[in-house]
Amino acid sequence: MVSIPTDLPKHHAATQSEKLVIAASSLGTVFEWYDFYLYGLLATVITAQFFSGVNETTGFIFALAAFAAGFAVRPFGALVFGRIGDLVGRKNTFLVTMGIMGLSTFLVGLLPSYASAGVAAPVALVLLRLLQGLALGGEYGGAATYVAEHAPNNKRGLYTSFIQTTATLGLFAALLVVIGVRMALGEEAFASWGWRVPFLVSIVLLAVSMWIRMQLAESPVFRKMKEEGKASKAPLTEAFGQWSNLKVVILALVGAVAGQAVVWYTGQFYALFFLEKTLKVDGATTNILTAIALALATPGFVFFGWLSDRIGRKPIILAGCLLAALTYFPLFEALSKAANPALYAAQQTAPVSVTADPADCSLQFDPIGKNKFDSKSCDIAKSYLAKASVSYSNIAAPAGAVAEIEIGGVKISGVDPAAVSGDARKAAIAAFQDKAKAALTAAGYPAKADPAAINKPVVVLILFVLVLYVTMVYGPIAALLVELFPTRIRYTSMSLPYHIGNGWFGGFLPTTAFAMVAATGDIYYGLWYPIVVAVITLVVGLLFLPETYKRRIDG
Repeated sequence: MVSIPTDLPKHHAATQSEKLVIAASSLGTVFEWYDFYLYGLLATVITAQFFSGVNETTGFIFALAAFAAGFAVRPFGALVFGRIGDLVGRKNTFLVTMGIMGLSTFLVGLLPSYASAGVAAPVALVLLRLLQGLALGGEYGGAATYVAEHAPNNKRGLYTSFIQTTATLGLFAALLVVIGVRMALGEEAFASWGWRVPFLVSIVLLAVSMWIRMQLAESPVFRKMKEEGKASKAPLTEAFGQWSNLKVVILALVGAVAGQAVVWYTGQFYALFFLEKTLKVDGATTNILTAIALALATPGFVFFGWLSDRIGRKPIILAGCLLAALTYFPLFEALSKAANPALYAAQQTAPVSVTADPADCSLQFDPIGKNKFDSKSCDIAKSYLAKASVSYSNIAAPAGAVAEIEIGGVKISGVDPAAVSGDARKAAIAAFQDKAKAALTAAGYPAKADPAAINKPVVVLILFVLVLYVTMVYGPIAALLVELFPTRIRYTSMSLPYHIGNGWFGGFLPTTAFAMVAATGDIYYGLWYPIVVAVITLVVGLLFLPETYKRRIDG
């Protein structure tokens, strides 16, 4: 096992032992993120496999909600495993979390589909996602704390930045596996059964990760604290039952992590979903372009971690939030223009509007998955446009009016459900949808993005900028959180705000943003969610967040 002397000077060049700690901790965490993010990359396939019993728009939002379910329980994992980590040690705790994560991911690859098992399939999927979330809730805090407690005082940002690269590298690894399997099998076979392969191979990664982690010894800071009898006997009570520490937890969440989380998930996941679902770029191309951008931007994590050791954590994190809030709208509009120029041109030259009685319009998201949106004329019109990922504006009509779609000056009268029923209603809806489809086609709205027309260098550049913002907010965050809390309750205290921020503010971002888009018809409307959260973090962080980069953490 790697044994680190506890009497090393706190400012020194990295030793071979410390380099091994960083490499082993980071590599193990990469594999855990690989497991967790496979689901996000395959959201469209997951929709078809496990949520085929509902309409397409609701199915996709359900798939994103199941993706978010893993994030929802991360704070609870942080409490459970954070407490264990502060009581019994960092190393053994993240061995347990790794085992849970790896086995849960492997089992996803064995699940039956909705077609063969009915509702039991999505229920089992969600349960496995919950287990993954619990495990990840204990993993990150352990790895970040473990590495930080090995680092010299003047290099904590640099050392922990390697842990910060693991989420992106895990996503990158998952992208490479998915791309490789897709190319080897073809899209038809991949959609049918090949999507299971990336989940099943995770059992190999689990074995490698467990072996790597077992080579490590306990953190020297934790060992010293235990030897001196200073360990906390009740980490949860001490961390959250005492206002002096609880207020720091709240400040860390609102003034740093919440903004970091929404910038991260917008740059790495919402952009990916936006390309594939809204801009209709095929999945393989989306994955390849995203992988290139990730590869180019990933060194930014280490750079900004290193920079935070010199100028501080706070200015870099808050600058990333500011840049994101100021540029998301123009960047995503530019992404639309580069990725699907025909769609972008059609939106400019032949805008779509829905004129309807506002009282006749429902939210285009069905929480129980059974609404066909065919009982109101407004719902019939909007559900078709939402399914087609067409952006539209809303115009209020007098009470009782039948909804009408206008596509580039061509008006199409909607269906009055009160006037028809049964098979006649189905026929009327089908005829309306055929007319709308023909009008959209005539106006230049493409069914899919033309691969030859995609400006790939510009798409990669935009994705690179979005991920660069991620590196700014995420590179220094581990060092900041470690430095905010004392050793005796560090694992517990830092894990909770991190996982509430990333699990709830970040993890629910794709679901929330797409539901906002479905509700308004504006494909860019979902961006208001990360922008508002980033601005709140910017303001709170500027006013109240302390700078921590010169603090010692071995006390």
